[in-house]
Amino acid sequence: MGIKEWPAAERPREKLLQKGPEALSDAELLAIFLRTGVRGMDAVALARGLLNEHGSLRALLGADRQAFCRSHGLGEAKFVQLQAVLEMSRRYLGEPLRRGDPLTSPLLTRDYLQARLRDREREVFLLLLLDSQHRVVHDEELFQGTLAGASVWPREIVRIVIKHNAAAVILAHNHPSGVAEPSRADRQLTERILAALALIDVRVLDHLVIGDGITVSFAERGWL
Repeated sequence: MGIKEWPAAERPREKLLQKGPEALSDAELLAIFLRTGVRGMDAVALARGLLNEHGSLRALLGADRQAFCRSHGLGEAKFVQLQAVLEMSRRYLGEPLRRGDPLTSPLLTRDYLQARLRDREREVFLLLLLDSQHRVVHDEELFQGTLAGASVWPREIVRIVIKHNAAAVILAHNHPSGVAEPSRADRQLTERILAALALIDVRVLDHLVIGDGITVSFAERGWL
């Protein structure tokens, strides 16, 4: 029996309209994205099979092009659609930062940085530059790789801060391992950046370390 023959309250689209997207399972949400199933399998059954194959919704959404297209019922068209959806989500989260609103919500900042950095395969260091009203004037990914031995970074950060006339900064980087606990190298680098920016009277509001769904704040730990 196809999904159209299911009771209205059990069909993913109707269920979403009646109860909201949070009421749907991962398989039901994925089925809406897939729109159709394959021979002998409706969209929900296909979605469940894909989740079992990849292990989780996140693993499926983070699969590279080759792994994604190798799955039964998927292909390049679906891969392109998915990448567009993911990028729209990242831009949606980042829009309040980019349109000049003051950063009054730490949770919003964390959600944006989680979406942007969490699934990166390499360690990425990101700099948010703020004006005196704590509005984002620029964001830039500066470096990739381990933070150890980054002796030139404070000088580069000072150069970018002066270029954009920033009054304050938020530092962020991810841990590809998923463990957000800051390392000694993280703390040492932060201390060097603090000292360098203090010379030009620019505040470091926070350094956020992005892990797998967990974000550690240097400011909350009293390290700034």
